[in-house]
Amino acid sequence: MGIKRKIINDPVFGFINLPTGFLYEVYQHPYLYRLNRIKQLGLSSMVYPGATHCRFQHITGAMYLVTEAITQLRAKGHEITDCEAEGLTAAVMLHDIGHGPFSHVLESVLYNEVSHEEISLRLMERLNRELEGRLDTCISIFTDHYPKRFLHQLISSQLDVDRLDYLCRDSFFTGVVEGNIDSARIIKMLNVVDDRLVVEAKGIYSIENFLMARRLMYWQVYLHKTSLAAEKMLVNLLRRAKELTGEGEQLTASPALTYFLEGHLQKGEINETSLDYFLALDDYDVWAAVKAWQQHPDKVLSTLCGGLLNRRLFKMELTEKAPSAERIARDLNQLASCLGISQHEASYLTASNDVSNKIYDNNDYDIEILYNDGTIRPVTQASDILNIDVLSKKARKHAYAYLRCTGDTNS
Repeated sequence: MGIKRKIINDPVFGFINLPTGFLYEVYQHPYLYRLNRIKQLGLSSMVYPGATHCRFQHITGAMYLVTEAITQLRAKGHEITDCEAEGLTAAVMLHDIGHGPFSHVLESVLYNEVSHEEISLRLMERLNRELEGRLDTCISIFTDHYPKRFLHQLISSQLDVDRLDYLCRDSFFTGVVEGNIDSARIIKMLNVVDDRLVVEAKGIYSIENFLMARRLMYWQVYLHKTSLAAEKMLVNLLRRAKELTGEGEQLTASPALTYFLEGHLQKGEINETSLDYFLALDDYDVWAAVKAWQQHPDKVLSTLCGGLLNRRLFKMELTEKAPSAERIARDLNQLASCLGISQHEASYLTASNDVSNKIYDNNDYDIEILYNDGTIRPVTQASDILNIDVLSKKARKHAYAYLRCTGDTNS
C-alpha cells in the first residue's frame, strides 16, 4: 500500500500535500493550532476587510514553500538528509508559535518587552522535551547553530520562506496587487555556494520585484495610518486596564488575560507559568474583554473600547517631525475638558512615537546573485534598478494619534 497523503486546498498556493508521520504530529499540535485564533495582520482588516487570514494559514504556506525549496536544492545536487529536511520543515512550522494576540501589536504592553522570537524558542524547547528530543535538529537550525548555515537562511534571512509566504498571502487577502511576487520562480532559482544561499542570475528580476513589493506593502498595509491608529487604541486600552488592575479594580477578563494585566513579570522575564498562560491567550480573549469593558464606568477605558469596536478611531498624522510640546499640551487640555477627565487620563487618548521600515539590511545575509561563470555579487550591485541607499536606509516617520471629541471616524 502507498502512503496515505493528506491534502488541503490553500487559496494562495492551491493544493498542498501535508507532511505525514512525525511532522504531521507537530503540525496538529495545540501549540500550532492555536495560531488559527490569531490574525496574521492584527487590525488591518479595519482598512482591508479581506485581511482576516490567520497565522496558521501563514505557517502552512511557509511549510509548503520550504518543501519546494528542499526539492529544488536536492535536484541541483545539494545534500539535505531526511533528518535535516524534517528539522528544517519543523522549524518553519514552529517559527511563529511565539506570536500572541494580534501578532506583533501587544508584545510591548502585555509581555513586558519579551519578543515573539524568544517565546517561540522557549516553546520549541518545551515541545522538544515532550517529544523526547526529536526537535534537536529543528532547534539547532532555528538558532543558526547547525553546521549547514544555508538551512537557517531558508528560515531567517532577507530572502526566507517566511517573507515569501507573507508577501504573497498578505497581498492576496488585502487585494494590494503591488505586493504580489513570483515565489515559485524565486524558489526555482535558489542554489547553494560555499554554504550560502544564492539566487541564479536568471532570477534577478524576480528578486527586484520581491524587494520593491516589500517596500510597497510596508507603507500601504503594514504601516497604514488607520491600522496604526487602531493598534494605538488597543495598546492604550490595555495599558489603562493594567493600571486599573494594579489599583485593585476587578476587570472582566479571561484567566490568561488577567494574568498578564496583573503584571507578574519583570521586563524581559519569561517563565514556565507565563508560558502556560501565554498558550491560553489569543485574539478572542482580547475581543471579549474589549466588548465587556465598553460598559465600564472608567471613562477612558469605555471610550477606547467603544471606539475600537465601532471604528471611532484615533486621528492619525504621519509627519516628518514630532508635534511640538505646545501642540500635545493643547490636545490633552481639550480632551480633558471635553470628557471631564484628568490630564493623566487624557494621555491614554493620544499616542506619539516613530514608525520605520528598512527594506534591505546590510547587517543581515546579503541576497547574492550567482552568474554562469561562477562569480557571485550582492543583488544591490547586480541590479541596475535597485538603489542600495534607498533600500538600506531606514525610512522613518513620526506617528501622532489622538481622539477627536467630535466622534468623527478616522479614514
